[in-house]
Amino acid sequence: MAEPAPADGRILVTGATGTVGTHVVERLHDRDANVAAAVRDPSSASEVLGDVSVVEFDFTRPETWGFAFEDVTSMFLVRPPGAVSIRRDILPSVDAAVRSGVDHVVYLSVQGADRLPVLPHRRIERHIERSAATYTHLRAAFFMQNLSGVHRVDVRERDEVFVPAGSGETVFVDARDVGAVAAEALVDPQHRDRSYDVTGPDAMNYHEVARVFSDVLGREITYPEPSSLAFLRRMLGRGQDWRYALLMLLIYAPTRLGRGGTPGDDVARILGRDPYTLRDFVEAYAAEFEPD
Repeated sequence: MAEPAPADGRILVTGATGTVGTHVVERLHDRDANVAAAVRDPSSASEVLGDVSVVEFDFTRPETWGFAFEDVTSMFLVRPPGAVSIRRDILPSVDAAVRSGVDHVVYLSVQGADRLPVLPHRRIERHIERSAATYTHLRAAFFMQNLSGVHRVDVRERDEVFVPAGSGETVFVDARDVGAVAAEALVDPQHRDRSYDVTGPDAMNYHEVARVFSDVLGREITYPEPSSLAFLRRMLGRGQDWRYALLMLLIYAPTRLGRGGTPGDDVARILGRDPYTLRDFVEAYAAEFEPD
């Protein structure tokens, strides 16, 4: 394995304007780390990233890799959504990074990847493990920020948490905690060649989730426990692409089957504080759930 990167090594953050990447960049910037934000369109990134150094990077355009990896010793790797091929784009970019001198990769994976070898996340994990770089796998639970994303409109307009999760429980995690753990893994060598379950403190069903929303927002929010068909109808009626709607069903399938994850204590051990609860999240983002 490669020796630990020097403290002043350049850190590249892929997905830097995404749900987790923005928090990784923010935490590293606050620590005066030599951080570079990797984005597909640098001209549109300044509003999100402020005065952070920005570099053009696109997994599907190898011509952007060389400059982006220049002088980089550690990298935060996020598999982007959309038509990005693991075999053609992700794995070759990891190889190129290591050849360029990247000796530590912090990879944003998913909880349970180690038990499900068919998941693409595990394939990426194994490839990084076989490389000459050290690794930290962050196996994250379900992001609380998903509730303020595609599901926000249901809370705002219908006072509903409308997800196809049945009566199963989900282990959530706040993306702010994921970003904080990632930043620690990027700068502290003790986290090398480790895998962490990055979770919040509780497993909750969506009736409990709705009660938290109700308490914080001061109005009744319900969970109607929609069927998969009812969920598809609403998503398609709202103009969502059918492939995205089906993807959402697949995302919630483990919860419907009672396999929504298990809370762990890795976040508390790494950060030295308790992870954010769902109540903390709703309180912080309450304005986003208020009706127009």
